[in-house]
Amino acid sequence: MSQNNPTPTFEVLHMPPENTNSVLVASGGDAVIFDAWGNAVDWERLLETRGLRLRAIYSTHGHGDHISAAPALAEKYDVPWYLNSDDNDLISWSNKLLDYFGLPQIQDTYRRPTDIESGTIEVLPNVIVDVIESPGHTAGGVMYYFPDFGILITGDTLFRDGFGRYDMVGGDANALWQSISKLYEMNLPDETYVVHGHGVDSTIEILKRENPYFK
Repeated sequence: MSQNNPTPTFEVLHMPPENTNSVLVASGGDAVIFDAWGNAVDWERLLETRGLRLRAIYSTHGHGDHISAAPALAEKYDVPWYLNSDDNDLISWSNKLLDYFGLPQIQDTYRRPTDIESGTIEVLPNVIVDVIESPGHTAGGVMYYFPDFGILITGDTLFRDGFGRYDMVGGDANALWQSISKLYEMNLPDETYVVHGHGVDSTIEILKRENPYFK
């Protein structure tokens, strides 16, 4: 591939305190983060060490263990932070969870997110993502599918052997089952690499074989 079209890299990161699967996508010195968990200072250090320019942040949903570093990073680098607007009310609610993990609270003056809905977007040059609305774990949950690279980020909608909770603010069991069924009916290739919000990664083939709720 020519220098004008560098091959993007995808990396699953476990920022301290290790709890959530974040994904760093980089191409030609530019980068985007999916589910910016942890302390913004740690992300700043990583980006500086690698010489990466942050271009945007994308969240699968609004729980604190998926957005903890997003507002501060968006402010520092003056980049957009994308979150479905149905989850905006969860941002300040998430501070209780951040207290539990010993992370800085999200201040009332935080950088507001930009709404993201279902559709196809280009997150970096030649890196196309299909945004799939997947309410249930939260009202505004979304998944991100990279069709050209065979990668799916599910957030907490679906895990390797289970599914996300629906008994918290914004949760809805019926909506969650519908979201899981919608993903199943998309009939993505079996070799699609699946990054879940927590726990071990999988593939569509593994989900079909090991997850009794993926149907």
